[in-house]
Amino acid sequence: MTKNEILEIAKPILFNTEMVRAILDDRKSVTRMVISEKVKDTWLSRFWVCDKSNRCCKYQVGDYLYVRETFNDTETDTILYAADKEFVDFGCKEVNGFLFMESDIKWKPSIHMPKVAARIFLKVTDVRVERLEEMTQEDCILEGCGELSEEQFAHVWNSTIKKTDLDHYGWDANPWVWVIEFEKVEVE
Repeated sequence: MTKNEILEIAKPILFNTEMVRAILDDRKSVTRMVISEKVKDTWLSRFWVCDKSNRCCKYQVGDYLYVRETFNDTETDTILYAADKEFVDFGCKEVNGFLFMESDIKWKPSIHMPKVAARIFLKVTDVRVERLEEMTQEDCILEGCGELSEEQFAHVWNSTIKKTDLDHYGWDANPWVWVIEFEKVEVE
């Protein structure tokens, strides 16, 4: 498929810079998203893609997604991405003969990234419901976090949750989550 064909049907998904790096490095192939209300039947929950209110996950098997990431659209009509290795390793990048220092770049949050700026595309391969604390060591690796212990992953998870929501959605609350598996899609 071409980029334009995928963009016509793709849904947005947000990832922080570290998770974008994990996708680019082929270390991340699953993500978890909190379900705001609990699923009643835990046995059936493994087969559901909807919660107890019949609200389905906004992503379904077969959906194409475009990744929204922290970016900057420069005056040279070139898009810079915060997750690019050049920024991580060297702190600067040359674009059309101009040198940009990372500190000089005014990054725009991923939520504001326009669809046409997308460079990473995913295809959903599985959606299921489970409790957050059902995660295994293998799940942690597939999440792009490497071989973290449960305690370390709990810290990573909690860092993505607003402090006011930790009682409901933090690791210790053991919320129900959508588990969304995906594969990276190369576009023409």
